[in-house]
Amino acid sequence: MIDGLGVVGWGVGGIEAESVMLGQNISMVLPQVVGFKLTGALPPVTTATDLVLTCVAMLRKRGVVGKFVEFFGAGCANLSLTDRATIANMSPEYGATMGYFPVDDRSIEYLRLIGADEDRIAMIEAYLKAQGLYRVYDGSQLDPTYTGEVMELDLSTVVPCVSGPKRPHDRVEVSKMQADFNSCMSSPVGFKGFNIPDENLDASASFSYQGTEYTLKHGSVVISAITSCTNTSNPSVMLQAGLLAKAAVEKGLTTLPYIKKSLSPGSGVVTKYMELSGVNTFLDQLGFTTAGYGCMTCIGNSGNLPDGLDEAIIDGDLAVSAVLSGNRNFEGRVHPLTRANYLASPPLVVAYCLAGRCDIDFETEPIGQGSDGQDVFLRDIWPSRDVVEGVVQ
Repeated sequence: MIDGLGVVGWGVGGIEAESVMLGQNISMVLPQVVGFKLTGALPPVTTATDLVLTCVAMLRKRGVVGKFVEFFGAGCANLSLTDRATIANMSPEYGATMGYFPVDDRSIEYLRLIGADEDRIAMIEAYLKAQGLYRVYDGSQLDPTYTGEVMELDLSTVVPCVSGPKRPHDRVEVSKMQADFNSCMSSPVGFKGFNIPDENLDASASFSYQGTEYTLKHGSVVISAITSCTNTSNPSVMLQAGLLAKAAVEKGLTTLPYIKKSLSPGSGVVTKYMELSGVNTFLDQLGFTTAGYGCMTCIGNSGNLPDGLDEAIIDGDLAVSAVLSGNRNFEGRVHPLTRANYLASPPLVVAYCLAGRCDIDFETEPIGQGSDGQDVFLRDIWPSRDVVEGVVQ
């Protein structure tokens, strides 16, 4: 994540790290640097997760394994430091050694935010400007020279999206999720297919949980997890999930009790700002209670599904779903019985949990019925970026 702050750094293998610790020299090939130009600004309904999943898909298609990716352009000025950190932290998923944002005004703002001495900040800023390493976006600087063709993304074109069902770079626009999932159902087994026979496409299985009968179908959500790592390092998307939960509870919406729900932030800082903003109680009411801190569902530590659920999935040969805000969704990683695993922003994790299925069309289908018996659509409870930023500030 430090790469989003303008600090050059990347992970190395254990043997290399030990060698350096013991005073040995290591050599490396000077990496190619791929330029990724950002313009415009994100639309009000999109999140940093939508942006990063879009970038992952583009960079995977380009092929950046073993390379540095440097993000530049006027669009960078419209991204918060936490948004940049989210992109930088996903570098393993798009295959790059590092995803880097040069030092600019945002970096200096961060130093003031953490209470750095003003004299030291002035020295850092003056040095970087003297060395030509300080980026400004007023058109006064020439763009650097990069390896190969420069990639470009207009941030205003980014739309809500998820990735899956089996790989982090298989991006799916939320508006096309239903059609994509239905296509995967009958496609041959692969990254985008489950090979469900035509006669079994409408299969279902019933089970009893806590004295109530429920029915599972293909696409039913059985795991819903706001995990640590990439997304929970970003207060905006975390608070957006909390604000969505608040709006849902106030409308009288609930989640299915058999869905295994969890919130596992990266640190207690997340818990603190959730409490200060007052949204933690609404997440609790929907079942997203804090299960602990650090990697959990994303690395397969979701634990057992509720009693009866396993048998129903197996007996019905169902392609059920897990929706999580992590960065890994390879088949069998999240849970052996969830064939469809989608990476999504924390608010979308809450949304799909409220819907109870991943094959919903949020544009035309209600997410549920409120306490007044009226249909509630996702657009009715979705908090905009402006509302979220108001709470963050």
